[in-house]
Amino acid sequence: MNMPGEPENLPTETGGLPPAGLPPQLSALPLGPREIWKLRDLLLMVAFIPFALLVSKLLVLMGYVVLQPFAGWHVRVEVVQSDTVFLLIEQCVFYVFILGFLFLLARFQHQQPFWKSLGWKKPTARQVAGYLAGGGGLAVAVSLALSMRPDARGFPLERLFNSRTASYAIGAFALTVAPMVEELVFRGLLFAIFERAVGLRFAVVTTAILFAGLHVPEYWHAWNHIVMILAVGMVFSLARGITGSLTPSIILHIGYNSVIMTGLFFSTQHFRAASGFWVR
Repeated sequence: MNMPGEPENLPTETGGLPPAGLPPQLSALPLGPREIWKLRDLLLMVAFIPFALLVSKLLVLMGYVVLQPFAGWHVRVEVVQSDTVFLLIEQCVFYVFILGFLFLLARFQHQQPFWKSLGWKKPTARQVAGYLAGGGGLAVAVSLALSMRPDARGFPLERLFNSRTASYAIGAFALTVAPMVEELVFRGLLFAIFERAVGLRFAVVTTAILFAGLHVPEYWHAWNHIVMILAVGMVFSLARGITGSLTPSIILHIGYNSVIMTGLFFSTQHFRAASGFWVR
């Protein structure tokens, strides 16, 4: 309940814009992510995902067919579709579609700046260093926990590290694309919608569970890894909930992936032994 003289909470059923007739100083107040994003936006994105997946696959296939004669590639189209680099390019194209869709929703549906609408706040140099260190420390803790109970069998992600080229491509993807896009979707869009619809605790727990669920196909049969991913996702979600900003989770994610990939880089002699190390 508002104190006398304080403005009422601004309704947001007009696409994230304050209703007409408010004083200019109130109309200019920035909206938080939970005031901008709605369940309708999530439903629209879910409906858009199959289209984006299909078009991404078709575009990358067409690109390979067109470039194949000029580049001298001799791998058949049906074979190249299982290649790690091909799959990563396809994933990047898919992510471009998802980001573009969210950008259009933010700018034209809600008329809000894209990054700020999802909770990004510019960090200080000290904050960046602290979040990177925190993510790195989390990676060390997870690696130590996993080393206490080695995997009895391989899992799908291991088989993607089948060459040095594939290993470098995965490393680049893990350090740049994956942290940004995954956090924008999970701790940005989904967190804001769940916090608005149910509450902060629900948003923290649910986004962590969904984040772990995203990685289940990669770690199928390696349930200890999935439990660790769930714990990592919980840390990222807690950082988002405590600070009210998307910034910490993105940088924590980058720090975490950086240490994981650096450890793999040195443990496989600069990825020279990546294939023999991963494929059992």
